[in-house]
Amino acid sequence: MDHLPVVNEPDHRCGALLDHLARRMRLHGERVLDPLGLRPRHLVALTVLRERSGMTQQALSATLMVDRANIVGLLNDLEGAGFVERIRSAQDRRRHFVQLTEAGMSRLAAAECALAGAEDEVLSALDPVQREQLYVLLQRATAADDADCVVAVAED
Repeated sequence: MDHLPVVNEPDHRCGALLDHLARRMRLHGERVLDPLGLRPRHLVALTVLRERSGMTQQALSATLMVDRANIVGLLNDLEGAGFVERIRSAQDRRRHFVQLTEAGMSRLAAAECALAGAEDEVLSALDPVQREQLYVLLQRATAADDADCVVAVAED
């Protein structure tokens, strides 16, 4: 069976390459986080808490889009390692505020440094100008995606 050419189809498709690059980035990232006792979900929570320390456990759950049962397990991991502390609200004994500790801040800084090294390794074939171009293009592509998501949510 003959296949008809698709009109205006680009010679190159990016999806598979982006997926491969994302997979490499994720694997390298997990490799450098593991010795620090962190998983990607821990890193995201610590990053949010650095920006919005003192938020309630419920607000953190909503921000991370993690259900209440899973946020408890995540916070148990982080609190057990000494990276966060939960403080019971004086006004509502059922509510807890979560904040980053000094140890958490230090571990987050180490993780970000390690992840920068992993990114350098994955993108080593690109020079600094090409990396900046890639960054700008990815920002533009994700901004368009974010705008589509906002429209889709507004239509629901």
